[in-house]
Amino acid sequence: MAKHANTPKGPSQRQLSVGEKVRHALTEALQRGDLRDPLLERAVVTVSEVRMSPDLKLATAYVTVLGQAELKPFVDALNGHAKYLRGRLSPALRQMKYMPEVRFREDDSFDNYARIDALLRSPDVMRDLEETEGRDDNEEER
Repeated sequence: MAKHANTPKGPSQRQLSVGEKVRHALTEALQRGDLRDPLLERAVVTVSEVRMSPDLKLATAYVTVLGQAELKPFVDALNGHAKYLRGRLSPALRQMKYMPEVRFREDDSFDNYARIDALLRSPDVMRDLEETEGRDDNEEER
């Protein structure tokens, strides 16, 4: 029986490396303006992360669109052009045995960061920090 059978494993070094290569290739394809979609032509799409499946046949790209609150129409448009974009990745990923299928998802990590930042700046947290600093100062005086 394996020692670490119940502990979840993170992505392998190969998955991380290939994910970064796919992210760069997707970013270049989107910057070139290869897509003939009126919605995507006027949008600034940012690919923040690409997660690869363990067999490297599926790439999940997390995207955000600058200046847009509603991402669903953009994600749907990108998923509609996924096969075309997959073909545009070929020159950059020619060393791979299989070209990964690309799926696009909304990236909500920026929302999470903003929410955490707002929590850290809330008056309750600031008060607690001030109380903690006050206690540390009293302990140093002793």
